[in-house]
Amino acid sequence: MIPVLPPALEAPLRDWLALLDRWNGTHALTALPPVARWEELVLDAAALLPFLGELPVGSRIVDLGTGMGSPAVVLALACPDLQILGLDASAKKLAFLRQGALELGIRNLEAVHGRFESIPPLQADLAVAKALAPLDQLAGWWARLGRPGAPLLALKGPGWEAEPRPAGWRVEATPYDLPTRGRRFVIRLTR
Repeated sequence: MIPVLPPALEAPLRDWLALLDRWNGTHALTALPPVARWEELVLDAAALLPFLGELPVGSRIVDLGTGMGSPAVVLALACPDLQILGLDASAKKLAFLRQGALELGIRNLEAVHGRFESIPPLQADLAVAKALAPLDQLAGWWARLGRPGAPLLALKGPGWEAEPRPAGWRVEATPYDLPTRGRRFVIRLTR
């Protein structure tokens, strides 16, 4: 599978990356070079879109460790009928996320400041995480934060198979390919 982005999203996502470039000069939000950002922040996040079709209108998705908003911004723009929460402990990254949502007119995106270990349960319907932590650690956080039985989708690179598997969770991998970054995986964790 090659991630496909709806054409109508290209302009707002390029605007988001331009905003990131402006903020990054002052706030050091990412070390990722500008030439790699479209593929790494946008196309990589687009790999999650086929998994969201089963969610009912109004469902809550939490982007664990959202950072500057990938995949949260892509999901919010692609799925305006879903509520997207970008959760992170970095206040400066969440300030950027809020500014991006404001400038792009994204009304279904909320920045949530906190640490996974101490934030109250979010009772969300789905979690997503991009290159954040091993699967067993992600499952542990999500078991506390999400609705009972809610799945988690983790974006992983090669070598994810060596990560400890969370006890009591089913693990399904769907491979996809990025144009220059190669093979990646959407890992679906369910109980």
